Amino acid sequence: MSNRPIRSFVEMLGLLNRGRFVEKCDEHLAKAMAELEALPAEKGSATITVAITLNFESGRLDIKPAIKSKLPEEKGFNGTPFWAVDGALSVQHPSQSDMFLRDSADQRERDFG
Repeated sequence: MSNRPIRSFVEMLGLLNRGRFVEKCDEHLAKAMAELEALPAEKGSATITVAITLNFESGRLDIKPAIKSKLPEEKGFNGTPFWAVDGALSVQHPSQSDMFLRDSADQRERDFG
């Protein structure tokens, strides 16, 4: 290994944690791409944030990397409309109730009882 000074940011990244940091960056990129490609709407975004902290003390420079991803959110469920009828839920709009014949409790008992 040569003892030459490193002046390239990309070269420095490759040396962090003996190359494991760049491997972790590659994993974040692969996961983000897979999630984006799997989106049902074929549209979305992901963010990968890399932070490099430099600490200097008595001639020594410690470089600490961090990475985090914000992946696309899962699409939630659609809302289901209900109407309040007699203190309960109904999937039928109240103004349409007279459009359909309703079985009375007595009629159902006679038919099925």
